[in-house]
Amino acid sequence: MSKPIIGLTPLYDTLENKLWMRENYIEAVISNGGVPIILPLINEKSEIKKLAEICDGFLFTGGPDVHPKLFGEETLRFCGEIDERRDTFEILLLKEVLKLDKPVLGICRGIQLINVALGGTVYQDIPAQVKGTPIMHYQKKPYDVGVHSVTISKGTPLYDILKTEEIMVDSMHHQAVKDIAPNLRCAAISKDNIAECIYMPGKKFVMAVQWHPEYMQKTGEESKNIMKAFINSSKSYT
Repeated sequence: MSKPIIGLTPLYDTLENKLWMRENYIEAVISNGGVPIILPLINEKSEIKKLAEICDGFLFTGGPDVHPKLFGEETLRFCGEIDERRDTFEILLLKEVLKLDKPVLGICRGIQLINVALGGTVYQDIPAQVKGTPIMHYQKKPYDVGVHSVTISKGTPLYDILKTEEIMVDSMHHQAVKDIAPNLRCAAISKDNIAECIYMPGKKFVMAVQWHPEYMQKTGEESKNIMKAFINSSKSYT
């Protein structure tokens, strides 16, 4: 069986007007048996549909904040950089991929974008909008060190992969899932009740995590197993 082709949603430098990609995402795909391809940032539906057909799995990467208008809110002063071109592309791509029931993994922004695309909302800024004991959600380097725990629910795909109810994760975000989309479910939460993993029941593999397994896989088997499960689920399309 040939290696599955994994499409990575691109990061976009608005100042330099260029696409780019963090090497950690590429390394994570390659080291777990996939062939990474950085996708173009386009908005033509027919072309996006073709991308959905070509690739075997899709990794929705981290990046800027999702535009609040997509979940019916005004932009608050603590909302960060946004990229409407990327929002539009990723939402169209996700919908085409879901029609084909191809594997999807979302990371950081990816979990927020997937949730919003399917009818959920996000906190525009955790420190300003989430009450309770502050948890470290935006760490400094090194990024392959866990800074807080997440509790995993039994009977979820994440538990089936990891076979444990708690792991340590890294954390580099100021936004997070708020109201979970109707057709998604929560698989893991942090101690301040932030959704750290969501998934779509009834699909081959649709999962998104708030932490960065592409960094954590270097120091922890749990995150490596998530990446491996995603890549393995994509192999039947090769």
